[in-house]
Amino acid sequence: MTQEERLDYLLEVLSKEAGIEKVPLFLDLERKRSFLRSLMNVRPPLEMASEILKVQDEYLKARNKERGIVDYKKIPTIKEEGSNQKWGSKISLWQGDITRLNCAALVNAANSQMLGCFIPLHYCVDNAIHTYAGVELRRACYLKMQKLKEQFGPSYNQKVAIPLMTPAYNLPAQKIIHIVGPIVEGRLTSKHEEDLRNCYLNSLNLCVEEGLQSVAFCCLSTGEFSFPNQRAAEIAVKAVNDWLDDHADKIERIIFNVYKDLDREHYKNKLF
Repeated sequence: MTQEERLDYLLEVLSKEAGIEKVPLFLDLERKRSFLRSLMNVRPPLEMASEILKVQDEYLKARNKERGIVDYKKIPTIKEEGSNQKWGSKISLWQGDITRLNCAALVNAANSQMLGCFIPLHYCVDNAIHTYAGVELRRACYLKMQKLKEQFGPSYNQKVAIPLMTPAYNLPAQKIIHIVGPIVEGRLTSKHEEDLRNCYLNSLNLCVEEGLQSVAFCCLSTGEFSFPNQRAAEIAVKAVNDWLDDHADKIERIIFNVYKDLDREHYKNKLF
């Protein structure tokens, strides 16, 4: 199959599964891609036939390569960029789409259901990660949550700052660490700040447990969860530096991934 044939095949299969009889014929390439993303976003965590998964995986591997894979080893450290911070040789600041990063683990800003974002084409990082990893990721998260529900009860939702790890499937990264950050409703409290700090510390500790040498953090809790961006950057940088004081020999690189210019400036102010 060509890449376009894979796209058309997946659109046809997922449309029928969703109860849509026909894919609109007027769609151009970008609209087809958006339609496929929407179908993947709303799809429940069901098993998918192996022959369909094979086409999906081939499509996403090629699509992710086309979008451009960024090897973390080619991203300069902040020390190489002029920072005099103590652990500058271990830290990088990179602006871009986290789903393009080739590193051992990505940290995903998840919700407490741990099933990804079901809003079609939503701009959150959770949506992007599930889109470009493929439908197996939601299924994997679902199965892990089912085991937790068996242990803690059917109404269980994942607690704040407790990481859950899955494979990264079709992403360039190897693993995904899903973690629920604090939701700020009203005034920012010391509990919010402590919870956000623990998101970073617990994710890094899990990297050590799993022998992962590189990890990229998105800006946890600053989007839909409304944590103030500047304070979040301050907490993230301090948490990582404090952790490195005790564990610098356990990891090769920690990447602060930002998407917005505003977040880049906040991190630059703390790292340089």
